[in-house]
Amino acid sequence: MTLNKDLIRNVAIIAHVDHGKTTLVDGLLKQSHTFRDNQAEMQQTLLMDSMDQEHERGITITAKQTCVHYNGYKINIIDTPGHADFSGEVERTLNMADGVLLIVDAQEGPMPQTKFVLQKALELNLKPVVVINKIDKPAARIPEVLSEIESLFLELATDESQLFYPVYYAIAREGRAGKTTDLDNDLTVIFEAIINDIPAPSVDSNSESAQLLVAALAADNYLGKYCIGKIFRGKLKKGQSVKIIHAEEIKNGKIDNLFVYKGLGKEEVQEAIAGDIVALTGVAEANIGDTIATGENPEALPGIKLEEPTLSIYIGPNTSPLKGREGEFTTSRQIAERLEKELETNIALKIKPDGLGYKVSGRGELHLSVLIETMRREGYELEAGRPEVVYREIDGVKCEPIEDLTIEVAPEYVGAVSQELGVRKAELISQELTTANTTRFVYKISTAALIGLRNNLLTATRGTVLMSSIPSGYQSIESKYKPERNGALVAAENGKSTAYALDSAQARGTLYIPPGVDVYQGMIVGLSNKKDDLDINVCREKQLTNMRTHASDGAIQLTPYTQLSLEQCLDFLLDDELLEVTPQSLRLRKRQLDPVKRKRENREHG
Repeated sequence: MTLNKDLIRNVAIIAHVDHGKTTLVDGLLKQSHTFRDNQAEMQQTLLMDSMDQEHERGITITAKQTCVHYNGYKINIIDTPGHADFSGEVERTLNMADGVLLIVDAQEGPMPQTKFVLQKALELNLKPVVVINKIDKPAARIPEVLSEIESLFLELATDESQLFYPVYYAIAREGRAGKTTDLDNDLTVIFEAIINDIPAPSVDSNSESAQLLVAALAADNYLGKYCIGKIFRGKLKKGQSVKIIHAEEIKNGKIDNLFVYKGLGKEEVQEAIAGDIVALTGVAEANIGDTIATGENPEALPGIKLEEPTLSIYIGPNTSPLKGREGEFTTSRQIAERLEKELETNIALKIKPDGLGYKVSGRGELHLSVLIETMRREGYELEAGRPEVVYREIDGVKCEPIEDLTIEVAPEYVGAVSQELGVRKAELISQELTTANTTRFVYKISTAALIGLRNNLLTATRGTVLMSSIPSGYQSIESKYKPERNGALVAAENGKSTAYALDSAQARGTLYIPPGVDVYQGMIVGLSNKKDDLDINVCREKQLTNMRTHASDGAIQLTPYTQLSLEQCLDFLLDDELLEVTPQSLRLRKRQLDPVKRKRENREHG
């Protein structure tokens, strides 16, 4: 059967984090016979999450494309991230879709990111299909969730036709779905929904000239840079000469290789038609948002609109006494090249020079910490400053970003949550008891006050809190939120930490290092019990004497030290502190390592 645009469906899977997007895509890949029965993929889960950090964190970070064939139809599937920090990925990839599967958890209902991704889809006039997933949960509340989805569509719809949407039910983990809660034994109903409810691409397939909007980039060592996007007009052919349109600038290029998607991989083709999603090489000059076109008078497609960054962080070369020991790439130039490369694909980032390093702006703490962790794993050695809010001037008034924050906790932790949010001057919008016997809070909170909140609440609720936030605009700065924290325990000299010295130091606060590690003057080794910083010697050796006592012969019993994650380290920082990041270590330190100069600077700054 010859493929034409009416047999193509381009569908994006959108949802809040952990509502089952990637699991549903697993089921669609397996049940469409994309793999042979004996292929390893048939036994694997989360097939689309290819990054190590995606598996470790249990979230999708980058959008992925795949393709399945079903009853003569070609279905291009775009799996999008569900976390607000990676909304840039959602915004750029929705341009390739003609409809969306909106997955909603049968217990949690629509959550902040559900609202964000649906709003983006409706703004682009994409046809929505609702799938209520995890209906087997003991606390599932399907009638209430249906009502909440209805309210969400009423709030976000830009056109009356968007208020009419089909609803299906599923247990994606079991690969089952149905038109009612009485499910079939497979996902046939979802395949049919994609074919019947999602429209064919609205493209011009008869045009002599072609147009493609670059929505994603990829690269490999064999063919180099791939430009990925949907063909909106005409046909593209291997070996064809094309124009790359960026803003007002037009450059020449040539398609060396042309690929369409097949399962988790790509398949080389000689030509591709309007409506299909393709990857092409040979046009290395093209970037996300550019148009690749043919013909005498090439025209640009509308670009990709993006939300502005809300947080920034300083990233620069490591300047500590231990610099250059553990990393492969350590210079300012190498860090700059890596950040420039990141900008090609991570379009929600912005970078500008700042002293020895760079001010990197993004969508949130997770967005920035994933970048730092990725660089760390690639062998980069760097230092990072405290995350700072990106302010905007609106009508001559300095404004700060605010967010809608949703928190769900067990009843016994309600007091701890209320206290923490009160300190951060958050405004309580609603508080309700859910059917799962948890309390759900909705707050308005400044982005500045969100920094460090997740880690504090995880500690206060013994790791049980569920929280998520989405940007909701800007407000004038009434009173800047200032983080409060006890002082730091700061190493007073260079050397190796000893159990003997740490034994006496642990009475002064919480230690962040074990014995036997390299420390330097000005390095932070723990959190003090008091408000002020305290310089301590953690390298002191026990003096050997001829006198032996029963007490001195006993082994030293140290309290286990607290090992901080990358996010916890960033949250710990105050303005006069930095985080040293290497492939092997995370070290907190003072900006000014010399204690005398540091005290003088502190006096001068009040």
